[in-house]
Amino acid sequence: MRPAVVLFSGGLDSSTCLAIAREDGFAPHALAVRYGQRHDYELTAAERVARALGAPLKVISLDLRAIGGSALTGDLEVPKDAPIGGGIPITYVPARNTVLLALALGYAETLDAQDLYLGVNAIDYSGYPDCRPAFVQAFEKLANVATAAAVEGRASYRVHAPLLQLTKAQIIQRGARLGVPYGLTHSCYDPDERGRSCGRCDSCRLRAQGFRDAGVPDPTVYSPG
Repeated sequence: MRPAVVLFSGGLDSSTCLAIAREDGFAPHALAVRYGQRHDYELTAAERVARALGAPLKVISLDLRAIGGSALTGDLEVPKDAPIGGGIPITYVPARNTVLLALALGYAETLDAQDLYLGVNAIDYSGYPDCRPAFVQAFEKLANVATAAAVEGRASYRVHAPLLQLTKAQIIQRGARLGVPYGLTHSCYDPDERGRSCGRCDSCRLRAQGFRDAGVPDPTVYSPG
């Protein structure tokens, strides 16, 4: 089986993406990044999900708190119960997907992998600019001029974003068919000290609505507060 690198957070979308990569016939290698996110409990979830799906997991550390500019990497409050889709929210981390996907590209080159999987979604999402088709297409072009493997003709990189045009409900339904252990995943931007989800941030609300619309029981553990 050909290797592929899946940018992985242990959340609902990236876990579904990992299962899809396997269904597509690849041997997926999960790459998670500890970038200073306040919700780094997601890395615990990443370990659990990768183990359950039988994928090797690599965790890389860098500190995007040095850049700041986001409620996920700074001292700004994570918005709760705010309207979704009214512009780019303060949970946007400047250039995050560009930075993380660049790490995935470097990892792919060392594995002789030519396929990158990214769980971005442009329908049920919070409005991040690096979750759009234009971003995925642009990065794929970049990958094929930025690496020795591509320049020397040893690789032709492809960036797969299989969830891009799916609703959250459709993502959950597909993942359920593939046996994704959603009870092990984590999506909340502001979990409590025990890792329980707040139920009120954008990510929690999109996730909960997705389970309702999909007709699939929501296994998320929410904080009583």
